Amino acid sequence: MTVLLIGLIAVVLGFFGLAAFQKHTLANTWRQALALTPLKVFYRLDTSRIGKTSDIAGPLIYVISEQSKLDAAIMLATLPDDTLHVLKPETSQNWLVSSHRSLARSVVFDKERLIANRRLLRHLKGGGRMAVYVPENVEPSAEEFRLFRAITLLARKAKARIQPIHISGSRFLPSSFTPEEKAPRQRFPALAVHALPTETISSLAEKGGPLPLPAANALFDILALTRVNTTDTSVGLHAGLVKAAKTYGPGRIILEDTVTGTLTYKRTLIGARVLGKRFAKFTKPGEVVGVFLPNANGVVVTFFALQSAGRVAAMLNYTAGPSVIVSAINTAQIKTVLCSRAFIEKAELEPVVTAIEANGTKIVWLEELRETITPLEKVAGALQWKSSIAKVDAVKPAVILFTSGSEGTPKGVVLSHRNLHINAAQSEARVDISVTDCLFNVLPVFHSFGLTGGTILPLFYGVKLFLYPSPLHYKLIPAVARRVKPTIMFGTDTFLRGYARTAKDGDFSSLRFVVAGAEAVKRETEDIYRERFNCKILEGFGMTEAAPVVAVNTAIHGRNGSVGRLLPGIDARLEPVPGIDNGGRLWVSGPNIMLGYMTSEKPGQLQPMAGDWHDSGDIVHIDREGFVEIRGRAKRFAKIAGEMVSLGAVEMLVQSLWPEERHAAVAVPDKRKGERIILATTLNRADKSALISHSKISGVTELMVPSDIIHVENIPVLGSGKTDYVSTQRFVNETLGITDRAA
Repeated sequence: MTVLLIGLIAVVLGFFGLAAFQKHTLANTWRQALALTPLKVFYRLDTSRIGKTSDIAGPLIYVISEQSKLDAAIMLATLPDDTLHVLKPETSQNWLVSSHRSLARSVVFDKERLIANRRLLRHLKGGGRMAVYVPENVEPSAEEFRLFRAITLLARKAKARIQPIHISGSRFLPSSFTPEEKAPRQRFPALAVHALPTETISSLAEKGGPLPLPAANALFDILALTRVNTTDTSVGLHAGLVKAAKTYGPGRIILEDTVTGTLTYKRTLIGARVLGKRFAKFTKPGEVVGVFLPNANGVVVTFFALQSAGRVAAMLNYTAGPSVIVSAINTAQIKTVLCSRAFIEKAELEPVVTAIEANGTKIVWLEELRETITPLEKVAGALQWKSSIAKVDAVKPAVILFTSGSEGTPKGVVLSHRNLHINAAQSEARVDISVTDCLFNVLPVFHSFGLTGGTILPLFYGVKLFLYPSPLHYKLIPAVARRVKPTIMFGTDTFLRGYARTAKDGDFSSLRFVVAGAEAVKRETEDIYRERFNCKILEGFGMTEAAPVVAVNTAIHGRNGSVGRLLPGIDARLEPVPGIDNGGRLWVSGPNIMLGYMTSEKPGQLQPMAGDWHDSGDIVHIDREGFVEIRGRAKRFAKIAGEMVSLGAVEMLVQSLWPEERHAAVAVPDKRKGERIILATTLNRADKSALISHSKISGVTELMVPSDIIHVENIPVLGSGKTDYVSTQRFVNETLGITDRAA
């Protein structure tokens, strides 16, 4: 009995001791501290990222992304007791919120009355604090956007500062507002309160782009950034996958391909652990290891095995020629390449293997490696599947991807664990996805979008991933989609048009949306997918150096002709370009921007970025609401009689006249005008006079009409889906007998 009493006293003293610590840390009242302590115990609630909010002088508006009925109770016990909490009727009726409402002042009314409520305005103008709870939706509706406008208008009237707040883990609580089928419930998930520094509406509006944003857009963006910041990007990619397995369930089927079937999180991680231990035996920590594998379950397991072992995965483009692949191997100083005999035989890539071996590079055949794995190794992997083999620094290199070479020699782009992890988080904070989705990825993992958007993003957020080995199987892919029933697909305009030509009307009926990038999406492609498949194409924009997503349209917030708005956390600036009035050269900055390049001139050496900004090489226009419109590549402008003409715009003009054919425009030297435009087209009888008439109807300058037209059987395409302009330029030069212009 005495021992029980002593234990009880110890528990009570511990409880009050923890409450006293909370009171000191947050500077709240004793009643608030006592109410907060049980939440600290049961949910391991971390409030260290919000600090002493009472030190910030009013007027101040806390804007909380409300994910569950517990959020208001947490904030009532955490924020200063003089904060006026604006609660929704359904939230205020929760028993836990009701019990906490005595801790601080609160009002309950419909959000439509927010602007007109004089009490709130008087409270703020008197230097008070106010907490407003907004829906947590990644893509807020037009009605929810009105609430954002109301908050920003109130802030302007009262000259109040804004502080966005997000509670990580809250959406998985039993009281979550997210339907259970979209967010698996956890009885006691770890919770953490995340807050960004306070800012005025004016300063928020000036972030991100060259023009100040509308206040509601700025508030939406800062809330999305707060969501991104709840992601722990201090861990390696393998640890990120382990965390996802714990969140969404180790037994959840997360991977599927056309050959080996399905894999759960746990089986994927067991495979990664076993292979990673083997890789660690014949490679050194931090060593660059080549990955020469198709889209299949094996490439995912291999990739995360390398991440677990602390090696750098160099994703090799198997659609490139032997000389290009060997050049990439030498640029990254790769000693070992991981490959599959079955893949080489099926894809008829024996000449590439011969070139790799002749280069002195060792090839490790995964089939042979798997045959030597012992039962003891498998048991050890099953017991240690949650643990990484090596300790990883998230800011160190994780991956080397090689630029497509669409306009020049490919370079190695070195990306850190954090670059890739945070770009996935940035994308998830802008595009609505959940565990109810299935992503059909045909883009190869050696392509940055295929790796981050098509592999890491779904795996880290519980979205089932179906991998298909080649995007060029135009006849097979629609039939596979009919069986798999994906809700999301990635692609390029070239690939999407190819699938639509062979697809039956019901093949893509399960799709919610398609995300397209790498090249401009043509209006005809959008029309086909909307009318035949009831599916919306969301055009996005990225670059390998940005890991890769920079901007994307969403189902609710999109604009035709644009590639969407910048992802949260990405800043942009435009530099003037002579001859371009409505646009500029885009420079981007953010936590997703690469560590640097590796080039053939300095093989194996990371050449870090000079400063925080990366020159995209793209000419863009960013409008008042932050939508980005691509004018073209800086290298893909022709200077004709002193005027800058976009070759991309020329292609769009031609495509609008002859939409069923493929076209590519290039520039060649001209003694009189400086340069002239040549059109390569698959249309057998392309008529220049028809183009001239079409340009007049379209209201564009006649400078955009190509000087000459050359017929080709096919426009060459890279493995990423982009037009191969190097090969096209070379063909045009040879056809015209031009030898003084580099391809």
